[in-house]
Order: sequence, then C-alpha cells, then structure tokens
Amino acid sequence: MSSHDHEGIPGNEHAVSTTASSTPAVREEHADPIADPGLHEHQPRPTDVDEKAEKRAERQIATLFGLSALFAVLFVVSYFVFHIGEDPTIIAGYGASNVALGVCLGMSLLLIGIAAIQWARKLMSDVEIVEMRHPAASSDEDRADAITALNQGIDDSGIARRPLIRNSMLGALGMLGLPTIVLLRDLGPAPGDKLAHTVWAKGMRVVNDVAGTPIKPEEVEIGQLINGEPAVFYEEVDGEPKFEGVTLQQAKAKAAVILVRMKPSDITPAPGRENWGVEGILCYSKICTHVGCPISLWEQQTHHLLCPCHQSTFDLADNAKVIFGPAARPLPQLPLKVDSEGYLVAQHDFDEPVGPSYWERG
Repeated sequence: MSSHDHEGIPGNEHAVSTTASSTPAVREEHADPIADPGLHEHQPRPTDVDEKAEKRAERQIATLFGLSALFAVLFVVSYFVFHIGEDPTIIAGYGASNVALGVCLGMSLLLIGIAAIQWARKLMSDVEIVEMRHPAASSDEDRADAITALNQGIDDSGIARRPLIRNSMLGALGMLGLPTIVLLRDLGPAPGDKLAHTVWAKGMRVVNDVAGTPIKPEEVEIGQLINGEPAVFYEEVDGEPKFEGVTLQQAKAKAAVILVRMKPSDITPAPGRENWGVEGILCYSKICTHVGCPISLWEQQTHHLLCPCHQSTFDLADNAKVIFGPAARPLPQLPLKVDSEGYLVAQHDFDEPVGPSYWERG
C-alpha cells in the first residue's frame, strides 16, 4: 500500500501528532518529585552586624580558655593533695586522686575544644564555599591557591587583631604542659645500677619454672632445653613469699634462664669460662638482647636458639654468639656448678646486664 492510500483512513491524520505529543507525558513521569530548592540566602550572624555581640563572644571564648588553664592547674594540685597507695583519699566510694585527675584533665581539654568551636562559629569568616571534585594530584596552580587560602584563613580568623583570644588560647595550651611535666614523676626513680643486676647469687639453685623443683645434672638429657628460674622465687619468709605481685614479675623479667645440654666436645667456651658449665650443661639468659623477648626455640642438632620475635639466632655452643638477626650482642651466660646435694646452682650473678641494650651500656 502506498503512502497515498493512508490519506483516506479515518483518524490516520492524527497519528503523527499523537505520537509526538506523548513524549512530554513520559518526561513528566520521570521528573524529580521535589524540586531542588537550591541554597538559601546567606544570613549574617549576630556577631557580624552587632559589635556588642562580637565583643561578648570574644569574652566568652577567652573565658573558656581561662577555665581550661584553671583546670590544668587544678590537675597539678590534685596530683599532690590527694593520697594514694595503702591509705588513699576516698570520695563517694572512689579514689579521689583518679577522679580528680580525670575530671580536671578532661575538662581542660574539653574547654579548649569548645572555645575553638565557638571561635570558628561566631568570629571567624562566615563564607559558604562549593568545591568541585578534582583529581588526587593537584596542579601547581591548585597548590598555590591552597597556600593563598591558608593565609586567607589565618587573616579571617582574626588572631592578629584579637589579642584577648590569642593570649588566652596560648595560656590555656601552655598550662596543658603542666600535667605532662607532673606525670613524668610517675615514671619512677632513676634505675641506677638495678638494670645491671638480677636476684641470682652465689649458691642459688636453678629450678624448673613450672614446678619449682631443683635440677640435677643426670636429669638433663643431651639436646634437652629446660626453662628455669632462681629458687628464691619459691622461698617463703614467715609463711609469705619473698617475691610476689609486681615485684615477682619484675624480678622474673631479668632472672629467667634456659638450661641446655650438649656434648662437651661441641662446646667452645670463651677464655675464662671453661668451668661455667657442668658436664655439657650450660645456662643462658632467656631474655633476647634485641628488644627483650623471651626465647626458647631450640634447635638440638645445630645448638642454635631462635628468638620468635625478630629471628635473632644465637649459637649456644659458641658462647651464645649472634649468627643472624638484629640482636647486637650474645646472650649473657650464668656460670653453673653443683652443690653438696648434687643440684645445679649459680656460681654468681650474670657478669653483664640482661636484656636489650640501653644507652648506658658501653
């Protein structure tokens, strides 16, 4: 049928116009249900138009900084006023020292934060900014603009022309240094030569660290490793342990040892240490000389001891010399002998500091 044949069909003259008019209807179905209102008109803050409100806000912010400094001082006062230890000062069932220190330091930090927020909201430049997304790597022009914006922000903050806020803020931040200085006192007294000595002494027995039983040479097999401790940890005075609690843990951290047994022919003792072992049994500190990790990974065939933390490896047949890893020096050796009852005992304390190197060590 040709195009001329359609002209006689009733209603066909509206076919094209009907199709064209359906497009707006489709578009209306997919339109946003709520129109975009856009940004509302910018309204000035009271401090932007009222000088009295501006001065009042400035005084409020300075007061917050001043209160922050006051709480920092109260922190220091609380540190020295309230008792701790066996007879602590109690308030409402809680230790007054902890409560006061926590509240004072928390309030000092909180007030600085509130003051900074109020400063930004009420007095700093109030400008709405829209920034489009940009690539992660900024161009040189963008970097220059950022520096310009930073400098502009400093100018807008008004810190140069508002000495009251500037000085009160600096005072509050300066006062926060007082709690830090005072808390350094809780680091404890200088260790002196305590790091250079342990509880090991002449004639002190080496015992198993689990049961606390003394050890005889014939009970140790070739290739065996035993984790040991000084017998003093299991001794009592008037029914009370000589060491307990934190004191015990501190002493264990330096006095823990390992016993190993190998063929005497495999051992190469250093000069002066020829009699530090008993029938191929040697005793070394269990504390790694790198960062102080406890060591007990023992390779029987090679006589190597491996630290699990950073893989420092020590040759126990050659005076615990470092053969691999970050440790800077051999493990300290504890000289052994046998007492009158046949048990392994120390000849004396370690002749060098135990554990990782520290700044006083030559």
